[in-house]
Amino acid sequence: MKFNTTIPHGLKGHYLKEIELYRSYLQKNDLTRAWHHLERSHVLGQSYPLEHTYSHWLMLKFGFRQKNLKEVFGQLLRLLVGGWKSFIDHVPIGNTGGSNVPPLRRMELPVELEEILRQYETR
Repeated sequence: MKFNTTIPHGLKGHYLKEIELYRSYLQKNDLTRAWHHLERSHVLGQSYPLEHTYSHWLMLKFGFRQKNLKEVFGQLLRLLVGGWKSFIDHVPIGNTGGSNVPPLRRMELPVELEEILRQYETR
């Protein structure tokens, strides 16, 4: 069994870029683009407990900001179980992390994210 504790340095750069883009669009009140980049951060970080949990934390805060109870409750559930699933590398690859998709559903990766993840052997 593989245990994931630390995200590879190069992959962390891609992850942080998505978080930066999320914050930038959120500040501009472009909520659709902000959420898009938050989902991408989730896809890149979901195999690593800290990054996975942080993406869900930001999604929870986003849900509160939007007064979206479905998102808030969905993120609370994901925060309870997501980190340990990352630790044992048992995550549904490509899942965007929002409450609009089942937590265990594998999803097709955008080509550019698939290339990034393949480079760091997270699949």
